[in-house]
Amino acid sequence: MEPTPELSPHHAYPDHWEADVVLRDGGTARIRPITTDDAERLVSFYEQVSDESKYYRFFAPYPRLSDRDVHRFTHHDYVDRVGLAVTIGGEFIGTVRFDRINEQGRPASAPADEAEVAFLVQDAHQGRGVASALLEHIAAVARERGIRRFAAEVLPANNKMIKVFRDAGYTQQRSFEDGSVHLTLDLEPTEKSLAVQRGREQRAEARSVQRLLAPGSVAVIGTGRTPGGVGRTVLRNLLAAGFTGRTYAVNRAFDEGLATLDGVPAHRSLGEIDEQVDLAVIAVPAHRVPEAVADCGEHGVQGLVVLSAGYAERGSAGRELQRELVRQARSYGMRIIGPNAFGIINTAESVRLNASLAPESPARGRIGLFTQSGAIGIALLSGLHRRGAGLSSFISAGNRADVSGNDFLQYSFEDPDTDVALLYLESLGNPRKFTRLARRTAAVKPVVVVKGARHSGTNPPGHAVPVSRIPDATVSALMRQAGVIRVDTVTEMVDAGLLLAGQPLPAGPRVAILGNSESLGLLTYDACLAEGLRPRPPRDLTTAASPQDFRDALAEALADGTCDAVIVTAIPWVGENGEAETGDGEVLAAALRGAAAGGPAKPVAVVHVEIGGLAEALAAASSTAAPRTRPTTLAGRPAAAPGAPTGAAPATATAPTGPGTEAPAETAGTTETAETAETAETEAAAPPARPGRIPAYPAAERAVRAMAEAVKYAQWRRQAATPGKVPEFLDETTDEPGAAALIDTLLGTAPDPRGRPLTHDEARELLGRYGIPVRPTLPAPDPEAAVAAAARLGYPVALKTTAPHLRHRADLGGVRLDLTDEDALRRAYAEVTELLGKPAELLPVVQSMAPRGVDTVVRASIDAAAGAVLSFGLAGAPSELLGDTAHRLVPATDRDAAELIRSIKAAPVLFGWRGSAPVDTPALEELLLRLSRLVDDHPEVVSVALEPVVVAPQGLTVLGATVRLAPPPPRGDLGPRRLPNY
Repeated sequence: MEPTPELSPHHAYPDHWEADVVLRDGGTARIRPITTDDAERLVSFYEQVSDESKYYRFFAPYPRLSDRDVHRFTHHDYVDRVGLAVTIGGEFIGTVRFDRINEQGRPASAPADEAEVAFLVQDAHQGRGVASALLEHIAAVARERGIRRFAAEVLPANNKMIKVFRDAGYTQQRSFEDGSVHLTLDLEPTEKSLAVQRGREQRAEARSVQRLLAPGSVAVIGTGRTPGGVGRTVLRNLLAAGFTGRTYAVNRAFDEGLATLDGVPAHRSLGEIDEQVDLAVIAVPAHRVPEAVADCGEHGVQGLVVLSAGYAERGSAGRELQRELVRQARSYGMRIIGPNAFGIINTAESVRLNASLAPESPARGRIGLFTQSGAIGIALLSGLHRRGAGLSSFISAGNRADVSGNDFLQYSFEDPDTDVALLYLESLGNPRKFTRLARRTAAVKPVVVVKGARHSGTNPPGHAVPVSRIPDATVSALMRQAGVIRVDTVTEMVDAGLLLAGQPLPAGPRVAILGNSESLGLLTYDACLAEGLRPRPPRDLTTAASPQDFRDALAEALADGTCDAVIVTAIPWVGENGEAETGDGEVLAAALRGAAAGGPAKPVAVVHVEIGGLAEALAAASSTAAPRTRPTTLAGRPAAAPGAPTGAAPATATAPTGPGTEAPAETAGTTETAETAETAETEAAAPPARPGRIPAYPAAERAVRAMAEAVKYAQWRRQAATPGKVPEFLDETTDEPGAAALIDTLLGTAPDPRGRPLTHDEARELLGRYGIPVRPTLPAPDPEAAVAAAARLGYPVALKTTAPHLRHRADLGGVRLDLTDEDALRRAYAEVTELLGKPAELLPVVQSMAPRGVDTVVRASIDAAAGAVLSFGLAGAPSELLGDTAHRLVPATDRDAAELIRSIKAAPVLFGWRGSAPVDTPALEELLLRLSRLVDDHPEVVSVALEPVVVAPQGLTVLGATVRLAPPPPRGDLGPRRLPNY
């Protein structure tokens, strides 16, 4: 909303202060600067505030605002006087303002860095977190305008406002003066204030999704009068699922005399419904959606599922329609799933919601599923149904214009009915936030992700989000760092999800293999080696093995302290007449269930080949629901925690498992073991560690791949329990102020938005501030200059060309090493110039030789969407040709640095491969930490490449460095809470 009076450019309307936020109860509101056009809104708002709240604001009875007050509160310069309002439906529900003051408390201008702040929230909206959201945003505005402290006077009886300040997490001082509480807040963000902000964000966004998935009433807008059509299909599915709330059919084309449709009340508009509707499913053509959204907003609907197509997937015109749809819905405080959505499902017994186009609601289970593709959603629901698997919740977000995978992670983190979160994503609107949320969620329950559109370089049609330029391999590495189980296909996602939902986490990579087929056992053994597991030699029970033999062998393997998981392989029995006997599947399933239930808590998977009745028996053992419980053994003892040593005394179980069903499409099934009814008491409780249903797979490689993912995830969980840290020595040996001053000087007062590369000497000086020495080079424009440079540096030396097309290309002859005297240097100079060109084209330099070692590459770069990324690899072909590079998000910890150098495939070269001397990896880890600290402290450093870094048995040498500076990209993850606007 632009102000009508003309303002100077310095005082122009700050539209970047506008933001949509999610409030504590899950509703949305808009925060924006107050303008001169808001006089009537302000007066109306004030009239709806109670006398008590007015008294708390003005310290005296103040029944109405004078004309002078209205003028004062609506005229701001957006520098020294700023006012923000929270609006819903265009009307104010809360306001905040600050006035810059001097040390005497009088109005002032910059450089005064303190301001007096005051809030007022409409009584009907108190308790929704309005003031807390306003404080976050007004504090960010103040910091932008050079204000470092807020001062506030609060009456002692105004406990709500005192609590807002106290709980914000800022450093503050309190005193009691002249009958009021005087508060001073230091606005510099602290670790506590950031934690408070993110905690509020999590609860609010989780609540906003919960309101969509658990409504008390649903209206289907666009329900057809005749069978068929999208709206009528959704209504039919709602009724078939047994939705526990109230359902309404809405269509403006209904005859006035039509009272019911399919047994539910029929209405021409929401206004005809006597009670509030919580959720509206919109299934009308796109051109009629704005009318439907307005009807919903005016009648208090809390959320929308928009099935209608014709938006961003249709091009730029549709993209603008989509943006307007989001703006309209948020203006009324509603969140949207869609448009172009497939729908949502919640199988909780208290809800039983199927507001989707899926004809059959899945059984209850412990898996939450989010997908950005309707087609993939259909395939996943169908496949899970065939495998007998149950879901806790399902969201198919379509164009994900509002509710996204990040919101689903917020919800899944605290949902007691979800043990595993599966996500099919085609775009990441906010990768920084995704990795942060995924890391927190993965610490208590598995997160399995398939990323579509990995190599296209663009977003799918309809996904109007920023495009990240980070290679897919980097995205995968960053997901792994956050604990996300990244798989390539939806089949692998389901395979892994079912194992994780039904089985405890393995304590390590040691796998026992047993079965009645030597060949199938060997295939499983090979697959384990290929996936990095440590299989024991397969135990062949022979084709004569009975179900009791399987039970005994499985019980023995589970009790063996030298194995962490078991894979059972089974083929049909062959009768005396030479024909396969396929009718003993139920008996075998019972035997396997019995052994798993009676042994230590270790994961078990089954690989089977056409055993009649086995898959059906496993699936038949599945219940439609199971409470989150802490499991016990059959003897009533608590089960051993996953990750505990095999055979150790039983411990409280905290690792994820649950009653999800497991089997491949068409041929899999599951079973469930004994559980107790004792609820796990943790903040975001993990599912039981007791073996649940045993997953079955039709191929060894699928079972092994799922088990390998569980092993890697379990290892990440154990490490995440004691996170790494940044060593203290970095604080003592870095010069952050000096580096900041140098960067300011190099960028200048009006920096080029595109940035600028640093010269060799500038880069050396900046890196030196962080304890990263770069070996100097001297220019050699002619042979005489080269000889003089060598004499200054000392022999032996290297002669290098630094032209861009020859940099780091020793294979082209542009690098000559170990030149021990003047004659050798002159010969090398002549050879290089004769081979490659004139000195003016080659830009040769001379550098003293470094100790022999392994050439490596260390890089750091900033992606506007994902943030700063630290990368490491061996120089040359391993990283450039084979892509053998590892990545971690900045800031990196000591554990991240150690993992970074060990996670590349060529890592053995650093640790004494084929009898070579191991190099100084601690020095390499320190270098990684120093570079991470540099780019984290100074976001203006947008890219750094240290190449080569020669790592010797003792120490390392940085031979080359390129650094680029630019104005820092915005850090939305550190600012106040706001919903994205694409």
